[in-house]
Amino acid sequence: MQSKSFDEVSVQDITDAATVNRATFYDHYTDKYALLEAMVAGGFHVLLHERGVRYDGTCPSAASAIILAVCDYFTQSRPSVCACEHPSAFEPLVEAAVTTAIRRVFMEGMPKDGLISGLPPVMIATTASWAIFGAVKEWFNTPDRPPADEIVPVILRLVLPILEAAGLQSSEDSPYLRSVPQINPGR
Repeated sequence: MQSKSFDEVSVQDITDAATVNRATFYDHYTDKYALLEAMVAGGFHVLLHERGVRYDGTCPSAASAIILAVCDYFTQSRPSVCACEHPSAFEPLVEAAVTTAIRRVFMEGMPKDGLISGLPPVMIATTASWAIFGAVKEWFNTPDRPPADEIVPVILRLVLPILEAAGLQSSEDSPYLRSVPQINPGR
């Protein structure tokens, strides 16, 4: 992507650069978009692993660590991503990959089946991941943005009600939880 835009990169270009044949590529990925998602998600998960970050659904500091990791991932990877000739065509692919990676981290700390406080776990994880991504993207694109460690508590304040609505971050006494309507999963 240093010499071509993502749209111009072919699977053949990728396999030539990686010195593997096309069959090997297709054994692992359905297309270049699946490879991109795996690379972005892998990079994000490596960052979380290096920091020892895991989300178990009970600790706001884990959510803070995830937000900080997204901030750091943006600042570390975005300059190289934006160096390509047509970043606007590439950006939605990165957004989808990053939010998917964040959602997976949240899903690891949620029950595998059933509802949480009347809400589907995947809906909670998806909402929280897009909220984090959107807030971090806004922070990243802000001129003279504050340091990441200053914006994390602000973003956490926005995301915590989502997690509290799920009954994961706080007790049944939460004002957020009392005001959340229950969802009928049969609809």
